[in-house]
This record gives sequence, structure tokens and C-alpha cells, in this order.
Amino acid sequence: MNLALFDFDGTIASGDSFTDFLHFAVEPRRLRRGKILLSPVILFYKMGILSATSVRAVVARYGLRGRDQKELESLGSHFSGTVLEKRLIPTAMKQIAWHKERGDHIVVVSASLDVYMTHWCKKHHVSLICTTLEVEGGTTTGRYVQGDCSGKEKARRVLERYDLKNFTKIYAYGDTKEDFPMLELADEKYYRWRKVKTDLDQVANMGALIEKRCEHTHAPDVHTSPPHGRR
Repeated sequence: MNLALFDFDGTIASGDSFTDFLHFAVEPRRLRRGKILLSPVILFYKMGILSATSVRAVVARYGLRGRDQKELESLGSHFSGTVLEKRLIPTAMKQIAWHKERGDHIVVVSASLDVYMTHWCKKHHVSLICTTLEVEGGTTTGRYVQGDCSGKEKARRVLERYDLKNFTKIYAYGDTKEDFPMLELADEKYYRWRKVKTDLDQVANMGALIEKRCEHTHAPDVHTSPPHGRR
């Protein structure tokens, strides 16, 4: 059996599901207040002082603290079935289907939140590793369990759950530098739906060229030849 690891935002679905879910689930008055209170945080992010990981944690803490768990999960289910389903990238869904046909084990590895990702993955019959909101007494604290699932944390959680030696071949699909540690686990790597045939330390330099090409071309079908075993 092979293992296929997929990032979600920008790889399986277009857009930023984290931000969009906050706009979907947080009451308007709190959103308006948050835009003012958190404006320095956003400014520092745009200036490169704060990472996306840090910003997401602060914003989630503000927006989702004190919410009823069942209510939030209900909103997550609705968000998954309406908003996310309209954003699926055809290339990604074809590649997921390709892996399913071959009996591969498919895992979405994402910094997106469990309250909506759990519903999406259950519907599409794939496994999930993602950022999990902490719950105490049926109420969300806004904090994360084990932190933000991005960057090196993606790779760490994959290795924590799976023994890669048990798989014939590892595939990985991502679209940002946050996915590089996960891509490094794979025998066959795809960055923005282009196969990476070089070391990942060169991908950052390739990224700009790939992005420019993507602006002028549609994402290709990625289907690969049947696997011939791990290198």
C-alpha cells in the first residue's frame, strides 16, 4: 500500500478556509471589534515580523474562545458542505480518485481547523491530521491542542501516526513553504501540482517561476504511472 499526503488550502481547495470560516462562524459585531483590536497583529504579519502560524493562533483565540462545541461543530459541518464543496480543485479531486482506485491510504494534512475539516474528510473517505481546537466542559477555549499543524509540525504528526516503512511509496502534495517538511517525507513530491524532481532546498527558488507559469496555464492532470516501489 502507498501513502498519499495532501495539503488542503491551495492544494485541494482554493482560498483560505481558516479566514473564511471565521467570517462564517463569528458574529459580525465581534468580527468588527476584532479587526480593530487585532490590526497590529495583521500589520506585523504583513511586515514579516509575525508568522502566519502565530497570527492564526491569536485570531482563533480571539474569535472562537467561549463558543459552544456542538454549535461550532454544526457550523463547521454547514461550512464544509456548502463553502468548501464549491472550492474544490478538479485536479486535486482527480488525483485523490486516482489514489483511491489503487487502494492507497490518503491523508489530508492541514493547518485548517478540525471543526470543519473533520466533516469534509469524513464525506470524502480520507484520513485527517489537522489543527485541533481545545475544548473544556463543552466550550472551546480558542487555544490549539498540540499547536498549529503547519511547517515541521505537519511532518512530525505524520511520523507520529504512521511508520513510513510500512508503505511501498509515499506521495505528497503541497503549495507553500509550510508544506516543505511534509514533502520531504515523500518519494514523489508535487508542489503546486508540478512534480518536484530536485532537492526541496531549490524549490523556493523554483516557486516564483512555477507561480508565473501557473498564471498562464491551467493545472495539469497529475496522474502518475503505477508505482514501482520505494527508492
